[in-house]
Amino acid sequence: MADQSTNPLIMDAKSVHPFHQIAETPTHKLLLKQWLKEEELILNRISLKETQIDGVRREITQLYCFFFIIHSTLLILLFNNSSSNPHGSACHRSWIPSLCSLLCSLGLIWAVRYKTDVESHMEKLLDREKEDGKLLGKCVEELKKKGVEFDLLKEVDALRRAKSLRVEAKAVRKWSARDFVTLFFFTVSCLVLGLVRVILCN
Repeated sequence: MADQSTNPLIMDAKSVHPFHQIAETPTHKLLLKQWLKEEELILNRISLKETQIDGVRREITQLYCFFFIIHSTLLILLFNNSSSNPHGSACHRSWIPSLCSLLCSLGLIWAVRYKTDVESHMEKLLDREKEDGKLLGKCVEELKKKGVEFDLLKEVDALRRAKSLRVEAKAVRKWSARDFVTLFFFTVSCLVLGLVRVILCN
């Protein structure tokens, strides 16, 4: 009879929803609140970093536009000047626009390179935040699913260990898109220098 009377109690305890178990256990309840709050903070940081990355990409696009606008304007002005002064006297002073073009090109190339490095660094931080969010989300789901059966010491220690042992894979240095962009702009700059000489001396 005693066994029959205790069986319903055991069945009732097992049939209690994990949320009710968490609500009745202060440690699990506090941990769930902390994790949910941290999860919200991570989502806010992810949103902020995505906004910052979009801003950096817009700045990079503007630098691309400035590069081509400045050089195309310079070539048009030099061509008009050489057409109005066909005697070739401007050829002796061709080093002045060439120097201006070179300095402008180097400045814009450095700015583009700097902004692309910033973008790459922020993308790494964003990936790290997303990984933290995934790890935390898994723990929250496990806690909601298991209730009081959730082993606090084991799961929390596993979460901390996963964060501390996470090592970024350092790939072998290869040519990246940023390197090709830098090479492209350098090539265009050299081409512009040649065109300046051709326009003013022919």
